[in-house]
Amino acid sequence: MGPERKLYQKLKKSFTNISLIRLENNSLLGTPDLLGYNNSGHFFTIELKVTSGNRLKFSPHQISFHVKHPHNTFIIAEALGPGTVKLFRGSRIMELDACGFKLDACCLGLDACRLMLQELGA
Repeated sequence: MGPERKLYQKLKKSFTNISLIRLENNSLLGTPDLLGYNNSGHFFTIELKVTSGNRLKFSPHQISFHVKHPHNTFIIAEALGPGTVKLFRGSRIMELDACGFKLDACCLGLDACRLMLQELGA
């Protein structure tokens, strides 16, 4: 199992009040990995990234998606080793591409990420 799939499994276990659908899409390049739906009736997307250093790799299509869709899009990144999980807004993808994992996140840790996504639209 690859690192992003392992991250997805962690999210699935932790995000019990959020419906997560894994999007396997080869026809629309740049489409985020997950479609989420919370109890407030809000849909959002999540791009999953795992890194062993500071750099997070995004394709031009992924960057384009988040630039074009700046609202209710998120990136969850995990640093291997310490297992640190951070949540970033998709609207910050250009900064995230330039600065990497050291960029200040809107949430730190699985529980904080879950709470923020649960509260969208509440």
